[in-house]
Amino acid sequence: MTLDKVVTKPHDALAALFAAEMAAMNEVIRRRMASRHAPRIPEVTAHLVEAGGKRLRPMLVIAAARLCGYQGDQHVNLAATVEFIHTATLLHDDVVDESDQRRGRPTANLLWDNKSSVLVGDYLFARAFQLMVETGSLRVLDILSNAAATIAEGEVLQLSAAQDLATSEETYLQIVRGKTAALFSAATEAGAVVAGADQVVIDGLRDYGDSLGIAFQMADDLLDYQGDSGATGKDVGDDFRERKMTLPVIRALAAADDEERAFWQRTIGKGQQVAGDLEQAQALFARHGTLDSTRDTAFEWAARARAALAGVPEDPVRDLLADLADYVVARLR
Repeated sequence: MTLDKVVTKPHDALAALFAAEMAAMNEVIRRRMASRHAPRIPEVTAHLVEAGGKRLRPMLVIAAARLCGYQGDQHVNLAATVEFIHTATLLHDDVVDESDQRRGRPTANLLWDNKSSVLVGDYLFARAFQLMVETGSLRVLDILSNAAATIAEGEVLQLSAAQDLATSEETYLQIVRGKTAALFSAATEAGAVVAGADQVVIDGLRDYGDSLGIAFQMADDLLDYQGDSGATGKDVGDDFRERKMTLPVIRALAAADDEERAFWQRTIGKGQQVAGDLEQAQALFARHGTLDSTRDTAFEWAARARAALAGVPEDPVRDLLADLADYVVARLR
């Protein structure tokens, strides 16, 4: 395997390095999202799967397996499994959040309807479990099925925490671990397990995925308030409008005086938002430095991800994974 010298971003470098495996995974996805009896399934799935995106989660499966010396082909099915789980959760999330845009395109529930999005998401979960079984590894099945359950649990926890001004940083971290980090860590762990790696390497890659996922989600939550909608594919302030208790809000509340707390109670607690409220929220973040502190925390988790690779054998792929941890938060500088 060779790497084009002009590729600089770590996820682009990984994509170039594992181009053959990613192409094979795409073929598995195309075959498995087909349906003889319900043509809407491939229509809805293709709209999301083919919309672009970095395919970071399935790439982590392939990278972990190859880093651990795997020479078979089951990691391709595992990568497709992870992408199906991720796509299913996106379909469900857009219904729950009543979103109308993802990756700069209309969401499936907007183009079709909520029922189609939910049912196609269910279909993809079923396909994912079929692919898991085909690996013949009960341990891999355990890892990925647990991840699927944890993701659902995290989404329900986020739903119950939304609008709740008493949400703590501990609860926020639990939500992030569920809705995002669980699939990152399952991807890296499953890739190492299918390769038959030593337990210390498996643990290191699992912890890397967990910390990477947390840093990734914190960066997303921060960019919701200060990002470029053209780059992120969603409107700035979506989390505010959806009344999500993300880390910037939690920390702003912790530092709030009575007048500021009344603002958060009206806008997040009661959902009574008017023009100018997003700008007021951003001003409060600036007053208390909560965007800066959230950025610092995201960088800390990226550093933890790098540190988790200490027990993983030296390899150019390991270096790219370390660089990836830096890259997911570099957009916050």
